[in-house]
Amino acid sequence: MKRKGEEEQDDWNLEWYKTGSGAPPLEGFLDGLTGRNQEEGIALMELLQKWGNQLRAPRSKALGNGLFELRGDEVRIFYMFLPGRRVVLLDGIIKKRGDIPARVLRRVRSYQQEINAMEEKKAKRGT
Repeated sequence: MKRKGEEEQDDWNLEWYKTGSGAPPLEGFLDGLTGRNQEEGIALMELLQKWGNQLRAPRSKALGNGLFELRGDEVRIFYMFLPGRRVVLLDGIIKKRGDIPARVLRRVRSYQQEINAMEEKKAKRGT
């Protein structure tokens, strides 16, 4: 129930990054999950859709330069924000160690750079 004077916020729009072949990496990751990890991945995305840039630790962590990580017990989902309450879901991993493997970080940052370049082109065209 809303308190007097509070506005209800719209959910954030979750978008799936797609590679050049049209495949969303995160979809493949989620399809490979089972049981608790699958439930956790879905729950994390629901939290992100509801809270967007207000989601904080321990469920969200900034990785720098506009890249973020949803954090479950084992599931990690990488994402970024775009104007207009948009969230682009990039990819995911199962945490097997404390840090993010360098190859994974390079891959999701390359996805992020591709999206930023596309957004810049759209802005220049005015679409």
